[in-house]
Amino acid sequence: MFLHGSVAERRAAVHLRAARAPEERMTVSEIEAREIVAALRAGAVPERGLHHIATGLDKLMDAVDAELDFVSSGAGRGLSKWIRGEYGSGKTFATRLLCARARARRFATSEVQISINDTPLQHLETVYRRLMERLTTAAEGSPAFPSIVDAWLFDVGEQVTALRGLSDDDPAFITAVEERLEDKLAALRAYNPAFTQVLRAYHRAMSANDFGTAQQLLAWLSGQPNVDRTVTSRAGVKGNVDGQAALAFLRGVLMLLRQSGYAGLVVVLDEVETVQRMSAPAREKSLNALRQLVDMLANNDLPGLYLVVTGTPEFFDGYKGLKSLPPLYQRIAPRFEEDPRHDNLRALQVRLLPFDTQRLLLVGQRVRGLFPAQEGARVQTVADDAFLEAMVREVTSGFGGQVAVCPRIFLKEVVDVLDKVDQHSDYDPRGRYKLEVNEAELRPEELAARRGIAPSAQLDLEEQTTEAKPAEEKPSETKPARTRKRSTRRLDG
Repeated sequence: MFLHGSVAERRAAVHLRAARAPEERMTVSEIEAREIVAALRAGAVPERGLHHIATGLDKLMDAVDAELDFVSSGAGRGLSKWIRGEYGSGKTFATRLLCARARARRFATSEVQISINDTPLQHLETVYRRLMERLTTAAEGSPAFPSIVDAWLFDVGEQVTALRGLSDDDPAFITAVEERLEDKLAALRAYNPAFTQVLRAYHRAMSANDFGTAQQLLAWLSGQPNVDRTVTSRAGVKGNVDGQAALAFLRGVLMLLRQSGYAGLVVVLDEVETVQRMSAPAREKSLNALRQLVDMLANNDLPGLYLVVTGTPEFFDGYKGLKSLPPLYQRIAPRFEEDPRHDNLRALQVRLLPFDTQRLLLVGQRVRGLFPAQEGARVQTVADDAFLEAMVREVTSGFGGQVAVCPRIFLKEVVDVLDKVDQHSDYDPRGRYKLEVNEAELRPEELAARRGIAPSAQLDLEEQTTEAKPAEEKPSETKPARTRKRSTRRLDG
């Protein structure tokens, strides 16, 4: 039996969220404000509400919106976008904002952070599994795959009722749905029969109220290992989703999304520059995985996919990055103008500009504007623009004037000051604030700026330290992380 009510409600929620007016989405709720501030307090990128504090991204988002419209229209050809930027330029922020806007346009999204150990790019089966774990829709949040499959099967059942006049309690209904299911997945069955077999088995398990089996079957479709063999054997499949099959399964997910009324799927591969620190064989396999994705998009083998890849300039231009695979490098090589204001944002590869002091001040003002304070008037008055301007100078000078690496620390400091102003009526940050930096909390690029050395030198130092650990360390030799304190001074100019 289909759960008509719950599935129908979920689908209605998708339509409702997609139809909301832009003005409604621009209004920040208290819950949303608290989530934004909580993330910044922890030095992280917020999960939602990014448009409230975004700066300098309007033109890029407009270009991406147009490309998403192209992907969602007609046959839904796939596209890719390669976003480059130095540390601190906001790549993760930009892609998360991009995903939020895409979900408002009825796309599903998934953000996958590439790492050497947890999600190595050369293992496509792992990338696929992470993609499915983080699959998100506007109505369901994450993970959304079970709801997507349920909604798709509900649509198939509705079509059977409309075409053959069978109700869901008719004994012939289940068989008729399976026949219709086969018709809808005929193109996919030709090169990935396992996907359709497991979907059919999932439908049978749900119809028999065998929810445990149904969940394991969806887990197998999502690339999860260690699914009970007796479950998969009854579905007529064996083994796990391996690297060779991962992209075929991704195509199956894309087909389900399109047939369920979604515009497509946005997949972000973030921090791909980590492949530069891999061994040469692993790096070659990783770059070939990217090339395979690009080839499949060009051949329209992944219709409805909008692939976003982020990395540093060293990854895009260095010989441990894309240049080590010339066919891939040549496809996405940039043609940047001397003046970045005239960059072609419709190109495959685009660049994010680093923060300057004006953007830093603007985002600080926006965080102050949405800060969920109990003493709102006092927060706005005490932490006024003059204080924020002085705070920008204080924080950036603490990192050698390298504004580009400061946004995370600056916003963390802003929230800390606003918290104190809101809690303590006698706290005046202009007389008491001083920048204190615990180096153990800094990321490599931030630490390099703090110490006045090149980021690459800091990364090399950390890798050498990790690889060359002494056999035994005495407790007395352990040194606490250094904390540098700047002298107290007023920040009221």
